[in-house]
Amino acid sequence: MKHRIVVLGAGYAGAFAAGNLARRLSPADTEITVVNAVPDFVERMRLHQLAIGQDLAFRKLADVFAGTGVRLRLARVTGVDPERRTVAVTGEDGDGELAYDTLLYALGSSVAHHGVPGVAEYAFDVTGLSSALRLRERLAGLGEGGTVLVVGEGLTGIETATEFAESRPDLSVALAARGELGAWLSPKARRHLRHAFDRLGITVHEHTGIEAVEPTRAIAADGMSIPADVTVWSAGFAVHPISAASGLEVAETGQIVVDRTMRSVSHPDVYAAGDCAYAIGENGRPLPMSCASAGFTNMQATAAIVARLTGSEVPTTGLKYHGNHISLGRRDAIFQMVDRDVRPKSWYLGGRTAARLKSGVLKGAGWSIAHPTFGMPKRKRRLATAPDRAGVRVAA
Repeated sequence: MKHRIVVLGAGYAGAFAAGNLARRLSPADTEITVVNAVPDFVERMRLHQLAIGQDLAFRKLADVFAGTGVRLRLARVTGVDPERRTVAVTGEDGDGELAYDTLLYALGSSVAHHGVPGVAEYAFDVTGLSSALRLRERLAGLGEGGTVLVVGEGLTGIETATEFAESRPDLSVALAARGELGAWLSPKARRHLRHAFDRLGITVHEHTGIEAVEPTRAIAADGMSIPADVTVWSAGFAVHPISAASGLEVAETGQIVVDRTMRSVSHPDVYAAGDCAYAIGENGRPLPMSCASAGFTNMQATAAIVARLTGSEVPTTGLKYHGNHISLGRRDAIFQMVDRDVRPKSWYLGGRTAARLKSGVLKGAGWSIAHPTFGMPKRKRRLATAPDRAGVRVAA
């Protein structure tokens, strides 16, 4: 029987990993299935553009995987049983169960509410397609002079605030930051960021933690009331509790604890990639939840899976950040180089050149997903061993 590989999630990590596995493993030995809740590949890095009204064309996953040999199952994952090696799903066809021999868990993350009252009821976010479309509808109905508050000074918050202010100059856009805006940037890049906020007319509330969200305002820790017809919550990410509930070893964040090869430390048939993986980078610190981490971890996971299944030495791929790339609308951006400890270097790139570079990164990521088996070798690698269904590995 064929070795069953199941990939959970078709985001940046899962979609690319599935194509990579299909490109490198022989279909005579393997069967690859991708499970995803929606039929489209969602470019999460561009959801703030979708929310403000820009028209984006998302690729159908059925088209992405057509001709690759990868099977697509449109369903929502409801549970994982690593002892039985099964995944519970629900979709248009009802409830079901998928068996696997190797599982790649890449379900990503969603917005973290941090228990702040009113966030779940009244705030919006751009971490998923449905939530971005909900925000798009709300913003479309917001007239001139409407107020928008973005909570969070990370990459998502900065990109969202600047995109909204540039695309809708009729709105009053503000950003609430717990600390100093751009504190993690070099001095020159920080000045560039502040000039961009001033140019776009964005009000910044620094050292302002939001402790409650209401329909038309947000309440800061010091009691200050910030008017907001729309509050966009971008104060961090959280993973789905499925991983913790499954019995896999997880960190305090709920992420699956993995070794250097992205293999679960508690269940060797399970790998994790993207935001749901608690992986340690080359600097000894956990990788942050980001698109860059999705790239690092999915390449390492697929390389390890292929090597172990084909009896080869497991390679290690780089887990080192080189910089942060931040869009400031469509015509401005910042690329900040960082050192081994993710501290900003003095050099940075800004302006239209950085914006064109960021646009190229986004297009490149989209193209790679749309061509998951590009460069597919004429001869694919055969498995060195084949598992029986009792979990004992025998010679193929």
